[in-house]
Parts: sequence; structure tokens; C-alpha cells
Amino acid sequence: QVQIVQSGGGLVQAGGSLRLSCAASENIFYAYETTWYRQAPGKPREMVARVAPRGDPVYAEAVKGRFTITGDNFKTTMYLNMNNLKPEDTGVYLCYVGHIYRKDDNAWGQGSQVTVSS
Repeated sequence: QVQIVQSGGGLVQAGGSLRLSCAASENIFYAYETTWYRQAPGKPREMVARVAPRGDPVYAEAVKGRFTITGDNFKTTMYLNMNNLKPEDTGVYLCYVGHIYRKDDNAWGQGSQVTVSS
């Protein structure tokens, strides 16, 4: 069963950048789909970005051109790189990693608070 540790986040001014990390206990590039969600106060959880094995990343319209998913050379960590942040990007960001075949092999990160001031 994969395990992950999420880190990153913080307070930044509008226009700034942050990077979130989702570090897994094993190689997740070839058999796991990684999804980043966010939840703003009073709003439902929404998908921000997702990448499947050997697939192109998919981004929510609200973050296209500003956010990117990248991975490390050891293939155990996925990053959410957030640039040109806006106050509406404020929220708790969650990483989810799920095996594409074994539906019970998945994990959630503990969440990262991202606050963007205007």
C-alpha cells in the first residue's frame, strides 16, 4: 500500500509562487495516478491537476498556464508548481495517489494550506 507525505504551502502575495510536494513510499510514475485537489472555504473540493501514467497532465481551467505538475528523477515525488498565484487560489490543497489497477492501493496527503494575499 502506497504511503505519501505532503509538504509545502504557506502565505504568499498575489503574483508569487509556491510549490507543493507529494512524496511517495515507492515509484508512482508508472502505475499510479496523481491528483491535486483544493478546497476553499465554503466551496466544494475541486480537482486542480491530474496526471496518469504515460499521460499528459490535465489542469482545471482556472489554473491552466499557471500551475504545472512535475516529478523528481527518483520517480517517487510529484510536485504541484504554482505560479502567478491569485487570491482565489487560497485553500487547502490535497494530494491523492491511486493505483490504476488496485483500487484499494491509494493514499491521501494531509493537506497544505495555501493563502494568497491581495
